[in-house]
Amino acid sequence: MINAGSTTWVLVSAALVMLMTPGLALFYGGLVRSRSVLNVMMMSVMCLGVVGVLWVLYGYSLAFGNDLGGGLLGGFEHVGLRDSAALVGPESDRIPLMAFAMFQLMFAVITAALISGAIPERAKFWSWTVFIALWATFVYFPMAHWTFAFDGYAAETGGWIANRLKALDFAGGTAVEINSGASALALALVLGKRLGWPREPMRPHNVPNVLLGAGLLWFGWFGFNAGSALAAGALAANTFATTMAASAAAVVTWLIYEQVADGRPTSVGAASGAIAGLVAITPACGYVDTLGALLIGALAGVVCALAIKIKYRLGYDDSLDVVALHGVGGLLGMLMLGFVATSSVNSAGADGLFYGGGFSQLGKQAIASGAALGYAFVVTAVLAWLVSKTIGFRVDREVELSGVDESEHAESGYDLSTLGSTGRGGSAAGASGSFGQSRATRQED
Repeated sequence: MINAGSTTWVLVSAALVMLMTPGLALFYGGLVRSRSVLNVMMMSVMCLGVVGVLWVLYGYSLAFGNDLGGGLLGGFEHVGLRDSAALVGPESDRIPLMAFAMFQLMFAVITAALISGAIPERAKFWSWTVFIALWATFVYFPMAHWTFAFDGYAAETGGWIANRLKALDFAGGTAVEINSGASALALALVLGKRLGWPREPMRPHNVPNVLLGAGLLWFGWFGFNAGSALAAGALAANTFATTMAASAAAVVTWLIYEQVADGRPTSVGAASGAIAGLVAITPACGYVDTLGALLIGALAGVVCALAIKIKYRLGYDDSLDVVALHGVGGLLGMLMLGFVATSSVNSAGADGLFYGGGFSQLGKQAIASGAALGYAFVVTAVLAWLVSKTIGFRVDREVELSGVDESEHAESGYDLSTLGSTGRGGSAAGASGSFGQSRATRQED
């Protein structure tokens, strides 16, 4: 029998997670130069289309079908998503398979969109589209099976991380966060640096949009994390609270770090701190209490900010810091579960080192994290290289210098020419202040 309350909660959560993709488009769009704002936003929007189609055709089946062996990939019994009457979940809390499938679809979409932040202003739009179709098929769908195909939501024993290794990952620290961070690094290395980076200052062109986008992401993340409880109950409430606690703590520690390191707190720093905390708590939100969440968030605010500075020393151009925020933040959250997880919050979890559980769980977390990182990096690098060598991935030098909006979409983000003669116009968008020294080389016209 269908549980109406749980079904409602999952459907509402799916809608909240869907809102994260346009929120991410605003967040990323504000961080790039105004001449390329539409292109980077379109890269996120296109993920809704491409991944949505593939998910219905075969993505859900590969992620949640009967395991084909070894916990690596699902089967083909759900091809076309024609399971309109099917139910999933434990006998006491059944929800329609379609509700669960749509909730999980939004995870796939936002993960694909996240990695676009590594390569704005230098990628061909249709090449990106081909790449993301390949990436979803060969990277995300298998990894979703590893992590999310747990007993009760797969026809038979599912993914090796969830059911065999027994690593804890409540809402996607591996399949979403570490996956997107490792994939972003591979993509940035294959496409290479932006022209002029890091010599030229490349600051955010629209900080209000950055803050608005971060706010929408924060709002949607409650569906992302608390919705992963798949029922409106005590676990969802605890997950909601830990999500809020971690993101709040990360904002505070990031801004304190900026004040100490750079002499002033910034708006982009506050937005980035919130994202870092949300990322780090994603795998842990259903297995830790609020004090554990505060610790995870506080660490994320400092560790992710430091990771951005390291980027400049290593010399790779991950333009919008997907590696530092999502890769490093997700890895931090996964490993911290080995210390602060407590079965008092969730009986399906485990006790970490600080709760008397020893080092066993930490080892499992490290294995899952390492496997996700290695697989995502290698396969993404191969796919990006193939696209680059066949249809070409990077735009021409002249296009990159003039901005990709006009060349790729025949549009511009800001057309204020009609206001110029009245004195009420001005530049397309005023350049904002920098985000301390750690993000001082953001995009600027």
